[in-house]
Amino acid sequence: MAYDVEKVREDFPILQRRVGQYPLAYLDSANTSQKPRQVVEAMERHYLEHNANVARAMHLLGAEATEAFEGARGKVAGFVKAARPEEIVFTKNASEALNLAANTLASRLGPGDEVVISVMEHHSNIVPWQLVCERTGATLRWFDITDDGRLDLEKAERESLINERTKVVSLTCVSNVLGTRNPIADIAAKAHAVGAVMVVDASQAVPHQASDVTALGADLVAFTGHKMVGPTGIGILWGRYDLLAELPPFLGGGEMIEIVEMERSTYAAPPHRFEAGTPPIAQAVGLGAAVDYLNGLGMEAVEAHEHELTAYALDKMASIDGLRILGPTEAVDRGSAISFNLAGVHPHDVMQVLDSRGVAIRGGHHCARPLHKRLGAQSSTRASSYLYTTTGEIDALADALVFTRDYFAPRF
Repeated sequence: MAYDVEKVREDFPILQRRVGQYPLAYLDSANTSQKPRQVVEAMERHYLEHNANVARAMHLLGAEATEAFEGARGKVAGFVKAARPEEIVFTKNASEALNLAANTLASRLGPGDEVVISVMEHHSNIVPWQLVCERTGATLRWFDITDDGRLDLEKAERESLINERTKVVSLTCVSNVLGTRNPIADIAAKAHAVGAVMVVDASQAVPHQASDVTALGADLVAFTGHKMVGPTGIGILWGRYDLLAELPPFLGGGEMIEIVEMERSTYAAPPHRFEAGTPPIAQAVGLGAAVDYLNGLGMEAVEAHEHELTAYALDKMASIDGLRILGPTEAVDRGSAISFNLAGVHPHDVMQVLDSRGVAIRGGHHCARPLHKRLGAQSSTRASSYLYTTTGEIDALADALVFTRDYFAPRF
């Protein structure tokens, strides 16, 4: 059946809102996605009918809560084609998942070792590695980008960026600013050839495309619930089980232990080794419902819908005089986030004027300041579509941008 976006939108009551005289055009899904009724109702049912702590409450409600929590783990494992549910670690967000990866892999780093990232990373995939390198004496290096917003693989090859000193490579799968989709499997192969661990930030990938973490070639993959029609407060770190079993704990507390003595403790097997304390139970229930929802739509259909919208939006925006798109200008090997600047207009002004016309976008550096500096841009404006976005909303974006440009810079 054809993808029926209007039918999909019926599941998202917030999309029926108006901003003054204008219908809401929500184009900030790279920031956070909207939530369908099915997710909200699943969390409501949990709190009203099944609420209890997991793993430790030996009564009916505790058993129901544990079953729902671990059931969500299984759903997420299936969604990304993990080998087993125990490869899924729940965190509070993708940032914590990446910090977990950095801090546990730090046990393998020392002076002379190198960690490789890229200049296009979200701060969550820069700062944890900076901190770890400062602590261990390892050296942080990074991929540069080309003028069209792709990883500069030729420069990396000339500089032997990935070499025998490389212990970790950590890259975004899809840039949250440029939309660039990176060749992760190829880079993972190079990392593994020198014995390095491959970490991937898939926060802008898993919500938008069919995902197979094994085929990706990664060892650890981070993503988050709130960008995939799920709730805030829950993130995911997938890891190869044999690697997780070798890594030390990240946080200490209840449930991550095996035996506690005053002198020392032993630790639980993955994933619970990395889930200290009471976990995000209702959030996991909501995430499980989000996975059910996405599976019901079909991720291939979602990806095709977004690809069509992205091509449409890029064409529309390319026709606006004075507008510069950052990153790839064609819908080839790119996601749906489109960052841009209007000549002579600050991104915050663009964002404010568009908001007054019902178009919700984001202005700033999108937690990617080094990337903006590399591009010679102080900041940018970003429009990002998702599975509920329509071509009519893209038209509203284009119309509002022309209005904004003419208001601030009538010379165009």
